[in-house]
Amino acid sequence: MIIDSHCHLDYPALYDQLDNVITRARDNQIRYLLSICTTLNSFDKIKLIIKKYNNVYGTLGIHPHETKEYSQVNSILLKKLIMNEKKIIGIGETGLDFYYNYSNKEIQKQIFLEHIKTASDLDLPVIVHTRNAERDTLDILVNEKKNSKLKVLIHCFTGSKEFAKKLLDIDCFISVSGIITFKNSTDLNDAVDLIPIDRLLVETDSPFLAPMPYRGKVNEPSYLPHTVNKLSEIKKLPVDIVEKRTSENFLKIFNLK
Repeated sequence: MIIDSHCHLDYPALYDQLDNVITRARDNQIRYLLSICTTLNSFDKIKLIIKKYNNVYGTLGIHPHETKEYSQVNSILLKKLIMNEKKIIGIGETGLDFYYNYSNKEIQKQIFLEHIKTASDLDLPVIVHTRNAERDTLDILVNEKKNSKLKVLIHCFTGSKEFAKKLLDIDCFISVSGIITFKNSTDLNDAVDLIPIDRLLVETDSPFLAPMPYRGKVNEPSYLPHTVNKLSEIKKLPVDIVEKRTSENFLKIFNLK
C-alpha cells in the first residue's frame, strides 16, 4: 500500500480524466489519495471528488500565491466551511512563498496564521508550503507550536539539512516528492537521508513535478512508486518497508487509525 499525501485532483489535467487517473493509481498500489485545496473555489470541486471516490480525502486551504484574493479570510470562515465535512482531514495548502511573491508577504503571513489557528482549533494537521521563506516559516511554526498541539506536515520538502533538523526539532512530518528522483537533487537527498523514516511521507504534487522517467510530463498519482523506490534507495531500506512506514505516518498524522 502507498498513499499519495498531496495531489491536486481538481486541476483540469487530472480532473478531466479522473476515473482513469484513479484506476491507474489503484493499479499501481496507491490505496489512498489526499486532494489538496488551493482556493475556496477549488474546495467545491474537492467536495465533489471525495464524495464520488471512497479512497480520496480532501483538505481546505488557500495557497500562498492566492492569498491576495482572499485577504479577508479568517479562521471563523474556514471552520464554517469545513463543518460536517468528515472527509476533509487537513488544513492547507498554506504557508509562505517568497520566490515569486505573487501575494504580499504580510498578507501571506496573515492568512498562514489563520490556517494555523483553524488547524489547531479543529485538531487537524496543517499542510505547509514554503519556498524561499525558511526563516519566516520556521519562526511562525515555532511560535505557534509553543502553546498548542499543532500537527505540521511540510509538503514537497526541498530544503537543506539545517532546515530539516529544525523542522524535526519541532516535531514536523515531512513529505517528499518526485524531485528526489531528479539527477541534480544530490543535496536534497542528503537532507532527506537525515530525516527518520517515522517522520516521512510521500507525494506526487500532481499534476506537477513528475518523477523520472516522466519528468516534464503531466504527473499523476500512479507515478508515485518511482518516488518510493528512490526513497528506498536513499534510506537504504526495502521498498515494502518504505511503503509501510510512510503509509503509517500518513494514517497517524491525519487521524485515520
